[in-house]
Amino acid sequence: MINNFNKVLLKIVLFSFVSLSVNANDLITNYRINGINGIEKQLDLELTKETYWRNYLKDKDTKFGYLESYSSVLACDKTKSSLNFYKQDENKAFQLKKQYSAFTGKFQGEKEKEGDFRTPTGVYNLTHKLSKVDSFYGPLAFVTSYPNSYDQYKGREGHGIWIHGLPIDQARNDFTKGCIAINNSSIECLDKNINIDETILIINNNDVKKNVSKEVLSSILAQLYLWRYSWLYNITDTYLSFYGDNFVRNDGMNAETFKRYKTRVFAKLEKKTITFNNLNVIPYPNHDNMYEITFKEIYISDSFSFTGEKTLMITIDKNKIKIFTEK
Repeated sequence: MINNFNKVLLKIVLFSFVSLSVNANDLITNYRINGINGIEKQLDLELTKETYWRNYLKDKDTKFGYLESYSSVLACDKTKSSLNFYKQDENKAFQLKKQYSAFTGKFQGEKEKEGDFRTPTGVYNLTHKLSKVDSFYGPLAFVTSYPNSYDQYKGREGHGIWIHGLPIDQARNDFTKGCIAINNSSIECLDKNINIDETILIINNNDVKKNVSKEVLSSILAQLYLWRYSWLYNITDTYLSFYGDNFVRNDGMNAETFKRYKTRVFAKLEKKTITFNNLNVIPYPNHDNMYEITFKEIYISDSFSFTGEKTLMITIDKNKIKIFTEK
């Protein structure tokens, strides 16, 4: 087992190699004088700096954004009726592996409701595989997470958006009711080459955005950790400044009610532990300056604990992120 002192030393050693602004001796002195609380706060503050994130992202593949959770990307262009399969190589770079012709919804545009014959535009997980489906859908299907947080924020309805095959014994139209359909040999090949828990589906009206700016991602990540820092240390005004007036939480709580609620919580001045893992920042299709941020959150305080998936939907306004919904 690693004791607390060794954990601190490990943090110091690791951080001294990647940080551009913190000297290891300064960290040791801070620990000597103030103990672990002082050094944790200093390290938490370092995570709010763009210099750290620019250095960290320097050699990362940000073709589709910043992705910690996903080794495969499925990029669907509805206009070209194509589904492209990208997979990470040994250097964690996303390489195009296959280009599939695809059938999508009969009508273009945003999916709004059940039965509108439109394929949604957005970012989706593959929730599970259906190995036994009606022969109309080919040999198998992958179920997507539509409607996602943004769809729910917009009041969009419907369900059952799949990636599936083609009819085995029947004829079919050259469009779907909203799903993405590829030929049966392709979906069987895809099944052999992806882990659905590590695959993200990005559907756009046209070509999916690639080669996302590291500068923009560094700014978003630094601000995300400033949001965390202000949450961690009960800095109410800074924390609430990240929320727009149009904010509505996934459970329906509006901005005014949310801000009153958080002000009461922060007034307790509780000591907290907040950790983010499996962090992803993805530009949202068909929107400028809008991003989906997801991560696994571990939150512990005297009065409450939570471990689970978190989603923030943000826009960028004058270089500042604004959260307009979260789940």
